[in-house]
Amino acid sequence: MSKGFWIFLVAGLAVVGGLIFTMLTATQGAHLRLEGKILKVRVLALPGRAASIVVVDFRVTNPSNVPFVVNSVTFRLEPATGDAADGATISKSDVENIFRYEKLLGPKYNDTLSLQDRIAPHKTADLMAGARFELPETAVNSRKSIRVRIEDVDGAAAELTE
Repeated sequence: MSKGFWIFLVAGLAVVGGLIFTMLTATQGAHLRLEGKILKVRVLALPGRAASIVVVDFRVTNPSNVPFVVNSVTFRLEPATGDAADGATISKSDVENIFRYEKLLGPKYNDTLSLQDRIAPHKTADLMAGARFELPETAVNSRKSIRVRIEDVDGAAAELTE
């Protein structure tokens, strides 16, 4: 093999590598994803029942070039002892009523995330969502973690973990 062959081989590999890198970085905005973190978790015990309402405030960012349209919001709580529990998501109007009548939760800081809400491309939003768990308040307060899963209508999903 001659010296010229090796020079052309290395140059060709460099050009192909540069084209692949350019293609991947140029289409990065087309990949729908949502990034975020949980800011605050508030718990309200339901009287006379071993159940609690959990309201989660979170911040999400849509770094892609397409809007994130919410298809579902689900909750999963991992208590300190026992099996993980799924929460029943509370509707936007019910969350509004909870904050109107239950002052123990404190003030309502953010808008409630609900179905078909849009998170615009390259935007950050502070939102909240609520769920009912069939667990007493003490079990919720001593939890290992809580996860909020937000799914897009096209199937992309984001999972925020405390």
